[in-house]
Amino acid sequence: MRVIAGRARSLKLMTPPGMDTRPTTDRIKETLFNMLQRGLSGCRFLDLFSGSGAIGIEALSRGASYAVFVENNRAAARCIQKNLAYTRLAADARLICKDVLSALRELEGEPAFDYIFMDPPYGCQSERRALEFLAGSSLLDGGGIVIVEASSETSFAYVQDLGFQVRKIKKYGTNMHVWIARESGDEDVDSRVPRKF
Repeated sequence: MRVIAGRARSLKLMTPPGMDTRPTTDRIKETLFNMLQRGLSGCRFLDLFSGSGAIGIEALSRGASYAVFVENNRAAARCIQKNLAYTRLAADARLICKDVLSALRELEGEPAFDYIFMDPPYGCQSERRALEFLAGSSLLDGGGIVIVEASSETSFAYVQDLGFQVRKIKKYGTNMHVWIARESGDEDVDSRVPRKF
């Protein structure tokens, strides 16, 4: 696994030992960031269920001004620290080694994020609990986007009841990226949702 583009381009990243994390493949990561690229410069990025930190690190490498990594697994958190040091991106990052809901409560009241990415364990409803929290939170910028990596069988029909709407789904076979925003006519949201792919 490597950083694909930007300041840390081609640097190889460590992955946590064991099977507790599920790294996003380089091919899927490249597709995701090709879709994200327009809005990354200067953005604030929140990487939930971070694993190795590869997604947040890619965002920093490509121009995000600040990224927060949330990872409860201590071995994975150590891996994120090492990857941030190796890529020389640690100065623009913060690592929180807690479960996602505790970390979100800790972050509440801080400046909002433009992008919130989450890749939770499949089939555990962790993304639903995070979205339920975010529905009443100020952590998502008004024009911000939540991107969830999930099994292609995961239903997001409930998000409308939370005041969100699914803006785009990109499927990769057995999994997908789901782009979610607050329900509004905000043009800033539309500018962050890719038209193609």
